[in-house]
Parts: sequence; structure tokens; C-alpha cells
Amino acid sequence: MKLTLRKSALACAFASVTFLSGCASSGNSHTSTNALEADRLAELDRRSAELDAREAELNNRSSGSTSGEGYSNELAVNGDLLPPNAAPGECYARVWVDAQYRDVEEEVLSREASQKIDVIPASYETVSETVLVKAASSRIETTPAVYGTEEEQIKVRDGEQLWRVGLSKDDAPASDALLAAAATQVNLQTATVGMCFHEHYEPASYETVSEEVLVKAATENVSIVPAQYQMVEKSVLVKEASTKLVQIPAEYATVEEQVIDKPAHTIWKKGKGPIQKIDEATGEIMCLVEVPATYKTIKRTVLKSPARTETVEIPAEYATVSVREVVSAASEERTPVPAVYSTYQKQVLKQEAGFVWHEVHNTEHPANTRTGNKICLTETQPEYKTVARTIVTQPAVSQTVEIPAEYKEVKVTKLVSAASESVTEIPAEYKTISRRELVTDGYMAWRSILCDTNMTRQRVADIQKALINKGYDIGELGADGVIGASTIKAVNAFQQDNDLPVDQYLNIQTVKALGVSTQ
Repeated sequence: MKLTLRKSALACAFASVTFLSGCASSGNSHTSTNALEADRLAELDRRSAELDAREAELNNRSSGSTSGEGYSNELAVNGDLLPPNAAPGECYARVWVDAQYRDVEEEVLSREASQKIDVIPASYETVSETVLVKAASSRIETTPAVYGTEEEQIKVRDGEQLWRVGLSKDDAPASDALLAAAATQVNLQTATVGMCFHEHYEPASYETVSEEVLVKAATENVSIVPAQYQMVEKSVLVKEASTKLVQIPAEYATVEEQVIDKPAHTIWKKGKGPIQKIDEATGEIMCLVEVPATYKTIKRTVLKSPARTETVEIPAEYATVSVREVVSAASEERTPVPAVYSTYQKQVLKQEAGFVWHEVHNTEHPANTRTGNKICLTETQPEYKTVARTIVTQPAVSQTVEIPAEYKEVKVTKLVSAASESVTEIPAEYKTISRRELVTDGYMAWRSILCDTNMTRQRVADIQKALINKGYDIGELGADGVIGASTIKAVNAFQQDNDLPVDQYLNIQTVKALGVSTQ
């Protein structure tokens, strides 16, 4: 079924703060008497349009899945127009909570601060003054420089030390390869000018040694020993043992069992109206009702013992035959033959041939072993040349001759005091105004309430007694278990005194505040 919200009830809840003011469901018009009332009615229209759109969406989602007065539990979970986190047996009413305002006073600027400015003119006087008609200057007189001549020795070629193949300056320089070969055996860094080194060849040296050589390798002589046999009788397998499978059929039995026909569930049902409802200015009331599960008995065939097979053993079959067996296997006998060796003399290298460098005056090696390679450290002296040059004996100088400035007397008008202004501050003016300030916006809310689904006459009487005990007047009839206008008036007074939601229903929050059980 479609969920609807009565606009007339919503308008009544929004436009009035008492429960006895009411408004007819036929939608009697209400005329705004001030700007605040007009704003509240405009807000009501906007909220109503918003709720219509949300209800249309919910009706589309629920169509085809609900019937009668019940709503599926899935709709209660997914539909945002149903009470959230409800428990079975609880009832809720959708109510409009008015916006809250407060009166504040504020000082506002009625006239800004300003300034008044009066101008004081400048004053002047005439005086005699000496003024410059030609500035002081100077001229420069120059004395020329005096020159002379001097001689100087300059180096035209540096001296050097050079390794050559001889001590003559005409001998060729030694090659890098020759110097590298000599440097492996002599320290060229410590050599002095005039020292020479030459190279000698040292032939290889040998020595005679004795060595045994294998002439004939060691071996073996092999002879064969034949195998020996005998005849024996043996039982041999002619047919192997085996098995065969015998099939035994399955056995069945019939059993009865109770199964769930329809599981327990909850559905939303429209409430029959709150106990304290005294006019039509209410929203929709929804109650979550628990429906028990139903069962049915079914018969089914169950397996008592499954089909199976049994294995039957078939023994093996044997026969007796004559068999030739080996008594001792054929073998071989091996006789070792030793190796034969011979001794001979051979020349082996004791020291390889090489080259030796040393100072030319060293006679340790004979002259006939010289290779002809030789290096000598020579030195070339630097060369100088005498040149003559002109020098300044006395530099050119200049001197400055000062020319004094020239002045004359003139009449001059001078400023005695500059023009100025006198500023007078004019303070700002303020006035105090009163205005209403919004504290919280109005909104729609679900309230957990007592209705005839979860209310008894005794509970109503308990609520009335609690109000009497707290000093609230519920009327001449006292705690009679019936909610009337006097009881609702007392409830509203208790709600206002204890900062509780004030609406047209006896909500659960108020019942708990009175100390009455809601179960």
C-alpha cells in the first residue's frame, strides 16, 4: 500500500505550538499575520514537496512486493520514511519539530565617525641674501716625465738534463724503451750528471740429472674357472591368486519430518491511533509487528544401508617341474705382472738467459757480453742575452690651481610658516535594535510513542499518577486511565519544564522521564 502524509496535519503541527489548537483535515486556510508566520508557511511548503518526492520514490520501490496493511521488513530497512532501528511491538509517529528562535539586541552604526578640517594659510617674509653667480673652480697644470736607459740579462734558453746514448751533446737521446729496461735494475733517479750505464747479456745455465723412465707398464694374466650345475625339482606358479566382487543392493526406509513452511518475520502495520489522539493533527503511525513461523509435516525416503560389494578370494595354482641350478658360478683368476723401468741422464734448465744493467766502471761481467746498449746523463747550460731598455726616472706630474667663487646680494621672499590644516574629530553615533535569531531549523522526526498497540489503561493511570506526584494538574477525574485534554496539557507542561520534545503524542522519552516502565 502507498504511504501518505496528510498535509493538513503537517501544517497544523508546524503552525501551532499547542495540541488543542488543531486544524480540520479538510484543509481550512490560515492567514499569516506577520513575516515570521509567512516564513514558516513557506518552509512548510518546501518540506511537504520534499516529503512527497521521497514518498513517491518509496511507493515505487515497495509496489508489487507488499499487500494489505503490512510492509516488508526489507522496506523498513531500506526505506528512509520508516522509523530506524525499530523493535517488534514499538510504535512511532512522524512529527514536525518547530524551528527555535531567540530575541537578541544589537548595537548598529547610525552615523559614521567623521572629521572637520579648517585650512591655515602659509606666511612669507622678504630678506636680503648673498647668492652664488659663479661657482668656485680649478685648473690643472702638467709637468712632463723624465726617462733614462738601463741594461738587463734575460734568459733565452733554459738549461736541461737529458739521457743520451753517450756523453757528447751530439749523441742521440736514449729512447723510452731503453730507459725503461735500465730502470728495472738500476735507480736512475739517484744518478748524477756524467754517469753512464751499459747492458750485458747473460746466457742460460743447465745441469745434468738422472731420471727413471717406464719401459713396460704393469699388467695381469687372467685364467677362466668354468661354472658347476645340478638338477632339482621345484613347485612353480601356473595361475596367480585373484579375487572377484559380489554386489549387494542398497536398503531404504520411510521417515516423517517437520519443516518450516514460512519463517518467523516482522512487518510494518499502520497503528490504530495513539491513545491520547484528540484531533486529526497527527502524522502517520507505524508499528513493527512480529509474525511467528509456521511448519508442515513431510514424508521422505532415506537410505538405510547403501549398495555395496564384497570381495571373494580365489587361491593361486602351482605345478612341479625339474630345474637345472648353478652350484658354483664361472669365475676368473688374475696373476699380476710388475712394470719394467730404465734409468737415463738429461740436461735441465738451471737459470734462463737475461740482460743485466750496471755502471760502466763495474767490471763484474766480461766485455764480450756487452750488448751495445748504453745511457748517459748529460746536462745543457742555460743561455742568456743582454738587452737595453728605456725606463721612467721621474713620472709626469700635475698640480691643481684653485679659482675662487663669485657672489652678489639679491632680495628673496622666504616661507616663514607653511599652510596647514586643523582637524576636529566627530565621533560615530549608534542605536540599539532588537531582532529574532534562528537557533535551530524546523525538521520532521520519528517519535517513539504509546498507542493502543503497546498501551494499557493501567499504564495510562501510572503516567497520570506520576504527573500528580510531580505537582501537575490532570483534571477533576484524576488517574482514571483515560488520556484527555487535561492530561495532555499536564504532559506538555512537564515536557517544557524538563526540556523534552513537545508534540501531540505521549512519546516514550517523556514516559521514561516520568519514571514509568515502557514494557
